[in-house]
Amino acid sequence: MEEESNSCVVAADQGETQDNGIDLGRISLRPFDLSDVDDFTSWAGDEKVSRFCSWEANFSKEKGLELLKSWIFYHPWSKSICLDDKSIGEISVSGKSGADRCRAEIGYALGSDYWNKGIVTHVVKMVANAIFWEWPHLERLEALVDVENVASQRVLEKADFEREGVLKKYYILKGRTRDMVIYSFIPNHES
Repeated sequence: MEEESNSCVVAADQGETQDNGIDLGRISLRPFDLSDVDDFTSWAGDEKVSRFCSWEANFSKEKGLELLKSWIFYHPWSKSICLDDKSIGEISVSGKSGADRCRAEIGYALGSDYWNKGIVTHVVKMVANAIFWEWPHLERLEALVDVENVASQRVLEKADFEREGVLKKYYILKGRTRDMVIYSFIPNHES
């Protein structure tokens, strides 16, 4: 996948974390491995998952391996979202440089079989709380979400991100210019 400033933010969960059928303690983050290719190809190739992502759905195992290698070898901070160590999604943080180094962008995708179970909200909260310790130069974490991706907007709101506004004609996705909602998370560090 090409490195781009606008990470994929996929509709993932609208339900609460209780009574969702998944023990969130079984969810973990880890680096991707080439052995994840079958799981990755399954969830990333799903049309429901790829709808708001830069890649097309229904790709081959070879294309899945190519995309996976780009995340493993070229993305500075990308993790596999795992259920009992099985890859079911991805979360990434893309840092900026120069005068923009105080901010980074979060993006995520989750297999549609795992939507509405509180998984992405749980993982976004984990990453939002940890990334500022890993990257102490950060002051702001942002997310850009397609205006039609209401479920992902709810995820960010539940994860304490603040909706800042709509960026009109901001991003070209699959040949179509899209309006994006911008969200931010600014930690409340105690001195």
